[in-house]
Amino acid sequence: MYALALIHHATNPVSTFQAIVLGILQGASELFPISSLGHTVLFPNLFGWHTLVAWQSQSESPWLAFVVMLHVGSAIGLLIYFWRDWVDIVRAFFRTLATRRIETPTERLAWLIIAASIPVGLLGIAFEHPVRVALAKPITAAIFLVLNGIMLMGAERLRRRAEVRALAAREGRNAAGGRRLDTLQYREAGVIGVAQATALIPGISRDGVVMAAGLQRGLDNSDAGRLGFLLATPIILAAGLFKLPDLLGHLGDGIRGQAVVAAAVAAVTAVFTVAWLVRYFKSRTLTPFAAYCLLFGVAMVIYTQT
Repeated sequence: MYALALIHHATNPVSTFQAIVLGILQGASELFPISSLGHTVLFPNLFGWHTLVAWQSQSESPWLAFVVMLHVGSAIGLLIYFWRDWVDIVRAFFRTLATRRIETPTERLAWLIIAASIPVGLLGIAFEHPVRVALAKPITAAIFLVLNGIMLMGAERLRRRAEVRALAAREGRNAAGGRRLDTLQYREAGVIGVAQATALIPGISRDGVVMAAGLQRGLDNSDAGRLGFLLATPIILAAGLFKLPDLLGHLGDGIRGQAVVAAAVAAVTAVFTVAWLVRYFKSRTLTPFAAYCLLFGVAMVIYTQT
């Protein structure tokens, strides 16, 4: 019986139940500004899933391929929700290639997304592996989750500063009183793209970083959130394609079926999550998410040290 258990564990290192739980966790935490990567590091430790914990910081393990599939699932959920936006953005991009001019807000948004995606893509290729090996540990993720909460709290305080409001007024306000998304400069988008790369660190939220940077540049919470959702989609899908050979190769042995289940669950969860968040950010702030990161991060620092 013990031998059979060992064989089952070796061939099924991730159970279907674990895949479903991680898919739900990914679909919610990727879009909430609370770091999905940090939660996929912390929750296996919290639940006592020791095999997954051991995988996380290994140089070569199935963990990265599995996590990439989780992210692809949430990106598919974003595509489903924003499909009309993406049809317009893709059409606008090709229209600019034909006319060699950028004339509409959607055309400008298409190139802003490109300007923000290039630096984070290059930095991800260069630093993902060493950062994961060095920092994908529960105590590190917990500490950076606390720092993520401090960042979100600071972004909300910064949003109220007079110079940020003046920037929004100078560049043109939207109906909610913030700066219009299409008024961002390409260099600002590039800086936001560089800032996105900090999400390689477990505990730092990609959407949180983008929203904080957007608020600092005068956007309101709604447009900052939309920018975060749009920027996440191409870079996550590109990472999925880049890491697909790992999943199809020997590192994917025993986890491919579970990875597909996890991605599907993450996609469904992401659709509901983004629908709720789009409504939430029309009138609410980042403060509750900041408080959650601070409290949960401190609790996990204590838990991992006991």
